[in-house]
Amino acid sequence: MTNGWVDIKNTDMMLIMGGNPAENHPCGFKWAVEAKRTRNAKMIVIDPRFTRTASVADLFAQIRAGSDIACLGGLIRYAIENNRVAKDYLLNYTNASFIVDPKFKLPENEGVFSGFDTEKKSYDRATWNYAGAVAPPAKPGQPPALPPLPEKVEHDPTLQNPNCVYQLLRKHYSTYTPEMVERVTGIPKEQFLKIADLFTSIRKDGDTKKVATIIYAVGWTQHSFGTQIIRTAAMLQLLLGNVGRAGGGVNALRGHSNIQGATDMAGVFDTLPGYLKVPTPADTDFAAWSKRITPTASKPAHGNR
Repeated sequence: MTNGWVDIKNTDMMLIMGGNPAENHPCGFKWAVEAKRTRNAKMIVIDPRFTRTASVADLFAQIRAGSDIACLGGLIRYAIENNRVAKDYLLNYTNASFIVDPKFKLPENEGVFSGFDTEKKSYDRATWNYAGAVAPPAKPGQPPALPPLPEKVEHDPTLQNPNCVYQLLRKHYSTYTPEMVERVTGIPKEQFLKIADLFTSIRKDGDTKKVATIIYAVGWTQHSFGTQIIRTAAMLQLLLGNVGRAGGGVNALRGHSNIQGATDMAGVFDTLPGYLKVPTPADTDFAAWSKRITPTASKPAHGNR
């Protein structure tokens, strides 16, 4: 959960999938209602059922259970094809400009990425990295280790290099047409286009003032491929520049009095307030602990696009 319940009051657009907060999270749902009341925020609900949350939505669509990735992929394609992306955000705060190993291949007719072993039914992920990465020698009896990130990642600030992350993303999702979304999810093409237009409208004509949030619950996380659904949602939010902003993010809803409270208020053993990591015996002092938990930059040089 990137933002927290109260922050939902700051949003201009809500996409709710895999959850029914009006019924299952009634205390927290007041902040979604607050956003509608005070900011005229729009609410889109996509769910297999017409729920109590759907009853207060501006747009509602019924989806086949388990087809969420196709719907989110269609939104990604729509945002890219209609230039409703936050380009400056992509350049400065994501890896969109980074150049990927030229040996990495997207799925084609066989539907798998490069490195797939048909006999073992597993991937050799040596090519799943940026250009210039060198894999360490494999240890006997162990699978090949992933190559570490290069010290200086090659990047293209124009986002035109066919091997940059942005162009590979664009190519991969080019097949997620409204027709494909309709065929897989059951959402009629015309209805999906209304949803796509409304959700990405916060970036229409280059506008970056408005922000959108994606809200989900265990209707996503309890799928066997729940991680992939949530990753797709994160990619969509990064494209639109909605992560790290008030009213934005990808937000998982949990039980109010147990899981939500335990993580938000540091009631579990491995987190401090604010989701900070608890020190371990290896953290000999504050500096060591701070260094371990602080993310490092991936850019070739500070401030270098």
